[in-house]
Amino acid sequence: MPYRICRRFEIENGHMLSKHPDKCKFPHGHSRKVECVLEADTLDEREMVCDFKLIKQVISDHLDAYDHAMCMNTEDPAFAEFRERYGERVIAFENEDPTTEVIAREIFQTLQDKLKHLTEDEATKYPFRNAEVRVVKVRVWETSSSWAEYFQA
Repeated sequence: MPYRICRRFEIENGHMLSKHPDKCKFPHGHSRKVECVLEADTLDEREMVCDFKLIKQVISDHLDAYDHAMCMNTEDPAFAEFRERYGERVIAFENEDPTTEVIAREIFQTLQDKLKHLTEDEATKYPFRNAEVRVVKVRVWETSSSWAEYFQA
């Protein structure tokens, strides 16, 4: 049976859901929790799946881009205006609404890719076993009672 660890982050983030029939089509924000779950069948020489600090080191810059930013569908009629006004604080989602499910998928794929391409220099202080450690899922909390997660079966 594998070992699992979870590293949680908190960000303040906004989004607009242009396909939504109700209030969610307007700009609004959430205090989000992002949980990154990793697993391995064995522990490393330090008796860890991997160090929690390594997860933070690998994904924190990416999550910082979400913090106090607005996620928008590039097809939203207001996208160009928001991007012009707020620049990179508007995160573009190509032709899809940035639902919590979509955001969870994007963070999962980014974390998986960053870990897959982790160099020895980056992992020197906190060793990482590329062949053994897997990203299991990313869960993104939208509110205290609602979350979405993405995982690969």
